[in-house]
Amino acid sequence: MTRPRLTAYGMAVLAVALVGTGAWLVVLDGDGGQAVYFGVACVLASASVVLGVLVAAKRPADRTGALLASVGLAAIWIVFTDVYLDLAGHRPGLPGRAVMVTVSQGLWMLNYVPAALLMLLFPDGRPPPGRRWRAVAVAVPAVPALFIVLAGLDPAPFPAPFGGVRHAFGTVPPPLWTVLGPVEIALLPALLLLLVASATAMIARYRRAGDPVRRAQLKWFALGALFLPATLLLCWLSYLLLDGPDLALAGLGATLVAIPTATAIAILRHDLYDVDRALSAAVTYGLVTTVLLGFYTAAAFVAGVTAGRSSPAAAATATAVCALVLSPLRARLQVRVDRRLYPARQAALAAIDGLRTRMHAGEAVPEQLQAVLRAALRDPDLRVGYRLPGTDELVTASGAPLEPHGQAVAIRFGGTPIGVLMRGRTGTRELLRELADASALLVEVVRLRLDLRRALRDVEDSRARLLRAGYAERQRLERDLHDGAQQRLVSLGMALRLAQRHLPDGDVANVLDQAVDELGTAVAELRQIAHGLRPSSLEEGLPAALAMLVRGVPIPVVLDVCPEPVPEDVATTAYYVASEAVANAVKHAEAGGIRLRVSRADGHLTVEVHDDGFGGATIEPGSGLAGLADRVAAAGGALSVASRPGSGTSVEAVLPCAS
Repeated sequence: MTRPRLTAYGMAVLAVALVGTGAWLVVLDGDGGQAVYFGVACVLASASVVLGVLVAAKRPADRTGALLASVGLAAIWIVFTDVYLDLAGHRPGLPGRAVMVTVSQGLWMLNYVPAALLMLLFPDGRPPPGRRWRAVAVAVPAVPALFIVLAGLDPAPFPAPFGGVRHAFGTVPPPLWTVLGPVEIALLPALLLLLVASATAMIARYRRAGDPVRRAQLKWFALGALFLPATLLLCWLSYLLLDGPDLALAGLGATLVAIPTATAIAILRHDLYDVDRALSAAVTYGLVTTVLLGFYTAAAFVAGVTAGRSSPAAAATATAVCALVLSPLRARLQVRVDRRLYPARQAALAAIDGLRTRMHAGEAVPEQLQAVLRAALRDPDLRVGYRLPGTDELVTASGAPLEPHGQAVAIRFGGTPIGVLMRGRTGTRELLRELADASALLVEVVRLRLDLRRALRDVEDSRARLLRAGYAERQRLERDLHDGAQQRLVSLGMALRLAQRHLPDGDVANVLDQAVDELGTAVAELRQIAHGLRPSSLEEGLPAALAMLVRGVPIPVVLDVCPEPVPEDVATTAYYVASEAVANAVKHAEAGGIRLRVSRADGHLTVEVHDDGFGGATIEPGSGLAGLADRVAAAGGALSVASRPGSGTSVEAVLPCAS
C-alpha cells in the first residue's frame, strides 16, 4: 500500500475515533445544544474525510486524498476540543484537562492549515518549483504549531472557567515573555501572508499549466475556494441584519463541504461539468452581491446619520432600487468576467453575433458558421451538421454527407432537431449546448437554403429526364409509325394500284379484299399507338378506366374510386400512376392482393396503391417509378413510396385537383 493511501486511511480511522469519543463526551455532558453542534459539524467534516478516502482509493499515489482527509480531520478535532472543554468546565477530574485547555488557546489556527496546503500542493501533492515555495510549504504547518506553543506558554491565567488550571507546557518568566509575546502576535500576519502565498502558488501553477486537464482541475479547486470569500460576504450580511456573525457559520459549513467536493471532482471527474461557466457565473454574482451589500451598508449609514437612527426599510428600498438598476448591467458585467475567466465562451458568442451582423450587411453568408466557430474556439476539428427537412440525413454546408463523430450536441429550432454541433479537441458539452442555442437561427437558414438548392436541382434533373423521355417517345412513335402503320398504308396504296391495273382482267374483288384487310390492320395499329398516348378508356371517366385496367390483372384487386369527375389531365396522370403501380405489384412484388383507392378532398386527388408483396421498392434513376415521379411532379403533385422489406409496398400520389 502506498504511503499517501495509508496516510489517508490512518486519518479516517483517527477521525472515526474522535467522533466516537466526542459522542461519548456529549452523552456525559447532557447538553442538547452541544449535541446538535457536534453532530452537524461531524457530518459536514466527515464528507471531506470520505472524499479523501475515495480519492486515495482511486489514485493511490496522489497525496490529494490525504490532504482532503486532513481537512475533515482538523475540523473534527476542533469540534471535539470544543465538546471536551464544555464538559471539562464542570468536571475538573476529566483526563488530560490541562493539556487540552493549554492547546485550545491557539487551536483555531488549524482551520487554515489544510486549506492552505491544498492551495499550495494541489493537484500533484508537491509545491511549485522553487525554494520559496518549498519554504512556504514548511511554514504553513510550522507557524500554527509555534503559535499554539507560544499561546500555551503565555503566563496569563486561562479564561473562566479554567482560571485555576495549570499550564501544561509551563510558563515563561515575564521578562522573557516581553520578547515572546510580540513574536506570538507577529505570527498572526505571518499566517495571513502564508495564506496569500498559497493562493498565489495556485495562480502561478495555473499560468504555467499547459495541459488542459491540469487547468480544468485547478479551476474546479478555485470554484470550491470561492466559498471562502462568500463566507466573508455572509459575515458582512450577518452583521448588517443580525448584529453578529451567525450567518458566517453557514458559510463555513458550506465551505467545509464545497472545497473537498470540488477537489474530489477535479481529481476524479474534471469533465463532469463546464467549470469555466460555473466559475464565471459565481464570480459575476459575487461581484453583484458585493455591490448590493455595499450599497445597503451605505444606505443604512446615510439613513442613520440623517434620521438619527437606522432605517432598515429605507435601506432595503434603496437596495431594491439599486438591484433594478444593476439588472441590465449584470449582462455587461458577465461579458467582462467571461473575457477573463471564460474566454472561449465569450469569443464564440461574439463570433456568432458578428456573423449575424455581417449577414445583415450582406458581407457574409450563414454557411461560414463552422469556420467562424473553429476560429473562435481554436478547434480545427469542430463540425456543424445540418439535418435536411423531412429526413434524418446529416450534411455539411456544401451538401456533402456527414457522419456524426465524437461528442455531438443537437441543435434545435422550435423544438425540432435541425442539426448537430460536433466537438473536436476543445470545449465542453455545456458550452456546445449554449453555442447550439445561439446558432440555431443560422443553422435553420442554412438547411433551408440546402433544401431549396436540392429542390431546384431535382427540378432541373426532372426537366432533363422529361425532355429525354419526350425525345425517346417521339423516336418510338416515329419508328412505330414507320415500321407499322406507314408500311401498311404504303402496302395498301400499292394494292390499290394493282387493282387498278387488273380491272380489265376481272380479278378486282380479291385484290380489294386484301386492301381492306391491310387497311383494317393499319387502323388497329394506329389505335394502339394512340392508346399509348392517352388510354381511350378514359373517354368514359376515370372510374371506368380503372375498372377496365384491373379487369385483366391476374391477382385480386380491391378497387375504391371516388365517383366525382376530375379534369382530363389529372385523370390521365392518375391512370398512369395506378397502371404503373399495379404492374409493378404483379411483375416484381409477388403480391397476393392489391388495394387501389382514389379519393378527392381539399382540392387534391389522392391515388393510393398498396400490395402485400415482399417490399423493398425504391425510386431509382431510370426506373419506372422515377419516370412516374417526374410525371407527377410535372403535374404539380408529389409521389411517395413506402416499401419496407416484408411489409409490402405503398405508392401514393397527391395531385392538385381544383373543382
